[in-house]
Amino acid sequence: MPEITLNPPRSGTWYSATANSHSPRPRLAGSQKAEVCVVGAGLAGLTTALELSRHGKSVVLVEGETIASGASGRNGGFVTAGYAEDIPRVIQRVGLEQARALYVLSRAGVEYVREQIEVLDPKVQAGKGFLSVQRYADEDRCRRYVQLLQDEVGHDLEFWPAGKIREALRTERYFGAVYDPDAFHIHPLNYALALACEIERKGGVIFENSHGLSLEKSTPGFVLVTPGGRVFSRNVVLCTGAARGLSPALSRSILPISTHVVVSAPVEGGLEEIIQTSAAIADTRRAGDYYRMVDRSRLLWGGKISTRRSPPRRLVSVMKRTIAGVYPQLSSIDIEYAWSGLMAYCIHKMPLIGELEPGVWMATGFGGHGLNTTAMAGCLVTSAIVEGDTRWRRFTPYGPVWSGGPIGSKRGA
Repeated sequence: MPEITLNPPRSGTWYSATANSHSPRPRLAGSQKAEVCVVGAGLAGLTTALELSRHGKSVVLVEGETIASGASGRNGGFVTAGYAEDIPRVIQRVGLEQARALYVLSRAGVEYVREQIEVLDPKVQAGKGFLSVQRYADEDRCRRYVQLLQDEVGHDLEFWPAGKIREALRTERYFGAVYDPDAFHIHPLNYALALACEIERKGGVIFENSHGLSLEKSTPGFVLVTPGGRVFSRNVVLCTGAARGLSPALSRSILPISTHVVVSAPVEGGLEEIIQTSAAIADTRRAGDYYRMVDRSRLLWGGKISTRRSPPRRLVSVMKRTIAGVYPQLSSIDIEYAWSGLMAYCIHKMPLIGELEPGVWMATGFGGHGLNTTAMAGCLVTSAIVEGDTRWRRFTPYGPVWSGGPIGSKRGA
């Protein structure tokens, strides 16, 4: 396969290059009043604002940059059940009954995304299925995990032995897999933009490039201060990992972690002889590879987490070596897009969902598993504000705890 040289890769992300047409939202200027002010226009903030608007609440959504400019619009696009923390560890920490309830909520998040896509923009969905692949020979581990999920939380998964996984993926790196047929993958930026348009159609107001400087108590609620204006509201929902100045406790609980993604140029002859599945794929290592086909002939590949905020200088060459290490037949693949995304992680690897103080809510910390959990969090917080629903209390064992500072903690809380 001849190598086409594109050096350096294009600026921006593949998602932004293929995003639906949209106009920028204005900066906040002057004063606004609303029943609820939502801070952060990632997927959690967008879902929260949309659901509040659907329930008849007046909503102002304030974003420091642009819609889904952070991890929400720069991730792999995998929509799967569960959390960044493994369900066996959740069971160990909170008990089976509580873990089962948390897992059910995570599956509801998957279904919420699926339903919104069907209503708002069916083209957002890019493929079905998710394969969690092992890079070492231990088929019994896969079997036990499948049995655990089926017996304890009612999720039917499929075990794929090494022979079956190698029929679907032309590599000898994998020795078995767990397949989730209910999962799917999407264009996350276009999903976010569809949510934003629906918020505005329902009467919500969105401001971009309006960084929150402080959150102050006011009568009868709170005032969010930005460089250009203020929002007065009875309730505030913090859906941001950049909470400094708004909530010190929340800010100290977040560890910013970067993940890195590349998208190839179209591969001559396509990828379907090498990756013979429409499923998204991720290996089970701590900072493992995750990837999927886009546009049939392109490969989206992510991984290599770090605490640095800027992309590594040699990101493209590092990712090309990683791809070739799994698929030697793609050793000459050309990279057309390369970017990093900053995720908000908690050391317990579970999201932060709940009430920080009366009237101030949090929905953040979705690093590592955010597309289903952001949806779930938005619905839970909305239900709490509108109906007094207390299901958010299921996340009380995973509240804000110190992240360990700039280099993080060596172990979970």
